Amino acid sequence: MAARRRGVNRPLLEENDGEGSGTDLSEEEEEVIFNKNQERQPLVKDSDSSDTEISTGMHFDDILRHIGEFGKFQIIKYLILCISSISAGCHMMVAVFIQVLPKHRCMIPGLPNDTYAIQGAWHELLINETIPLGSKGDYFECSLYSNFSYTNATYSCDKWVYDKSVFTATFATDFGLANCGEKWKIATAQIVFMAGVLVGAFVMGALSDAIGRKPTLIISVLLQGVCGTAAAFAPEYYSFIVLRFFVGSATAGLFMTTFVLGMELVGPSKRMIAGISIEYFFAGGLIILTMVGYFLRDWRHIELAVSVPSFAYILYWWFVPESARWLLANGKEDKAEEILRQAAKVNGKVLPEKLFEQVAEDEEEHHGSILQIFRSPRTLVRTLIIFLNWCVVSMVYYGLSLNSGNLGGDIFLNFFLSGLVEFPAYCFCFCIDKVGRKGPHVFGMLLGGSACLCTIFVALYADPGDPNTRWFYIALSIVGKLGATMGFAIIYVWSAELYPTVLRNSLMGFSSTFARVGGMLAPVIANMVTFPGAIGRSAALIVFGAATVFVALLSILLPETAGRELPETIDDAEKVPFFSSAPKAGEDTEKSLPVEPKYTKKDFAYNNPVMEDKV
Repeated sequence: MAARRRGVNRPLLEENDGEGSGTDLSEEEEEVIFNKNQERQPLVKDSDSSDTEISTGMHFDDILRHIGEFGKFQIIKYLILCISSISAGCHMMVAVFIQVLPKHRCMIPGLPNDTYAIQGAWHELLINETIPLGSKGDYFECSLYSNFSYTNATYSCDKWVYDKSVFTATFATDFGLANCGEKWKIATAQIVFMAGVLVGAFVMGALSDAIGRKPTLIISVLLQGVCGTAAAFAPEYYSFIVLRFFVGSATAGLFMTTFVLGMELVGPSKRMIAGISIEYFFAGGLIILTMVGYFLRDWRHIELAVSVPSFAYILYWWFVPESARWLLANGKEDKAEEILRQAAKVNGKVLPEKLFEQVAEDEEEHHGSILQIFRSPRTLVRTLIIFLNWCVVSMVYYGLSLNSGNLGGDIFLNFFLSGLVEFPAYCFCFCIDKVGRKGPHVFGMLLGGSACLCTIFVALYADPGDPNTRWFYIALSIVGKLGATMGFAIIYVWSAELYPTVLRNSLMGFSSTFARVGGMLAPVIANMVTFPGAIGRSAALIVFGAATVFVALLSILLPETAGRELPETIDDAEKVPFFSSAPKAGEDTEKSLPVEPKYTKKDFAYNNPVMEDKV
């Protein structure tokens, strides 16, 4: 079918009447550039200009190569954009501090000034006569003695006192969720938030494609700021979780739009750097959140502190340009050209006077249906393994963060270390272009899963009364987070390369859905899963570890993709056997895979429904 593609106009070189006209250029005088859809075209220096001009019919990425793939203009705009990722990190993990349920017990009837902290010998005696003791010497959280201690009969209480040595107030304490029959609401609040992230990923993604990246970004920051601020003043549980749902949707929109704008700013050889570098800002948000929680200690103040800065991102309307790719894909050539010329000027490059032209070509477009994978056994098995990877890495990544308060010791130190370990994890990911995707991914997942499973031995053999025992749990949890972070970053790149082109966007969208499902399972496992006996304290870590090791072993079935040709169709993907790599460029196959995919107008936009692995 006939398709239209936007190309780049290169003015024809006029004949030179002077000496030397008509002579052939040597190989040293020309730089050969290969178009994705056309024969090679030399990039020639004009005798009257030192500036290299752009070849006719080139792809948009070639413009970026000409003006600088990651020049001064892109660096400035990229860093400005990445600042908003700090807020995304804060909102994604703020539940660790605002939804924690501190130590508590029933309030002594008739003692309005009762406190969790013992006020004296008389207070301790009254507590012992009123509150039953558990097997570990701690007070029951939901029961009181009937008629003091003269009988073992107990009844449920409806008021509690809380340990305020860590937090002065939390969402759980203000809304009375200490009731043993109400504790499920704490995990449910986080599930609702992650459901908001899921909905926001699709709604904001579609909105971004329809009205542009920058308007969607502004809508997201406004929604995040308004709903986050309102959540800090929520009078009761249900209004709080509704507002948190919208905060989750806005956070997804903010982070994915920021990610896409950053990716569309840079050239193809710099996308790995741009895609991973933004994660450092997300991790930086976790460090900042630790400090906010440490100094404020009140959940309403913490929620305000992470929500109000969102309003500052409204300034992006004036400081961040719309995506030139999106503008060009939507027929707004004048605005796209204006942005590209501004970038070229800042980067010290010169663009031709006439930049864009319409080029008609006959291109064969491949289409595929998601149902086809059910008739393709290898592709189906690989797809299910990838979906399971997305679900588990998301579950473990968020679960280990949310579990920071259950490890014992200082919750702020635990969470700080959990955020800090993400920095070396992302550093390891820069090597995947050289050593491949499969090895680092499987290694990271096995490392993280094994560390979590090793908590079984700590629970069975370490002295629970020794205060140093908690450091074993903390250390193993941190190693687990390191592996999960590596897996999360790599699976995004790897799965996009494993999916055939005709279904890549659709399958990446489904992958994102499974990641959100994993995120919704995380608080349930972290807060509600228990095992009997000594290993009960390690219950969540055991589940996380077992799931991680299982998917790591399954991932061995997936082929390596680094430096390999990508499958265009499902038939191409089906020809790659298990445990093997896709063919290298130039290798003979029964049906050789296309070395370069063909591009159409839609390819000028960075159209990926997932946008980013974290949200």
